[in-house]
Amino acid sequence: MKLAISGKGGVGKTTLSALLAQAYADEGRDVLAVDADPSPCLAGALGFPDEKLEKLNPIAEMDALIEERTGAKPGTTGGFFTINPRVDDIPERFSVMHRGVRLLESGSVDLGGSGCICPEAAILKTLFTHLLFRDDDILILDMYAGVEHLGRATVDFVDAMIVVVEPTRRSLGTARQIKKLANDIGLERLWLVGNKVRNEEESDFLEKESPGIPVLGFLPADLSVQEADRLGIPVYDHVPTLKDAVEEMVKKLNTEN
Repeated sequence: MKLAISGKGGVGKTTLSALLAQAYADEGRDVLAVDADPSPCLAGALGFPDEKLEKLNPIAEMDALIEERTGAKPGTTGGFFTINPRVDDIPERFSVMHRGVRLLESGSVDLGGSGCICPEAAILKTLFTHLLFRDDDILILDMYAGVEHLGRATVDFVDAMIVVVEPTRRSLGTARQIKKLANDIGLERLWLVGNKVRNEEESDFLEKESPGIPVLGFLPADLSVQEADRLGIPVYDHVPTLKDAVEEMVKKLNTEN
């Protein structure tokens, strides 16, 4: 199963990604989680210890690797370089494992407009394609905020995209954009997850105002999420209400897929 987690900035994509990854790992599944944010924080949400964090670096920032594989220095545009570089060894070579979750930080490239032609983009695009064709049991892509990555069709082969929203119209507006762009690249299976939901009124609002995306479930608002971050403890361990909620989502995903 390959899942991409998307949504407006700050809605809780990384929190959900960490919860799903650990829930699947605790089921005994083979989990590869990929942090595609330019400011990666999935490792912290999963509770990776410092000694493992020291070995983790975003692929997009590995200048020597990018130059070796593409034949061009990062930061350059135009000219000649390999647009389909070797990436098959990257997931195992540059990932770290903790509590059954293998984590890779891809990072991202600030492309602007419709994209750029540069070595960094070439290696990330090839890496994403490789990840989507691997036979990992569970692949979770924690995408960066917004919808620009959909315009580059980097997630057009995922089994499903989970759009995280807060109970606000602005958040649902981004979900509507994501749905349109996902459909444009042929991705029809989407799920909506409401985060920071305080009461039944807010869950009813999301059910009613969802832009045609079926609701997978809700993560309740809980100040213990911030406390877990301050203490450096995984939300999965520290907030039982969120753990219970995501376990129900996993059951539903397993049934539907």
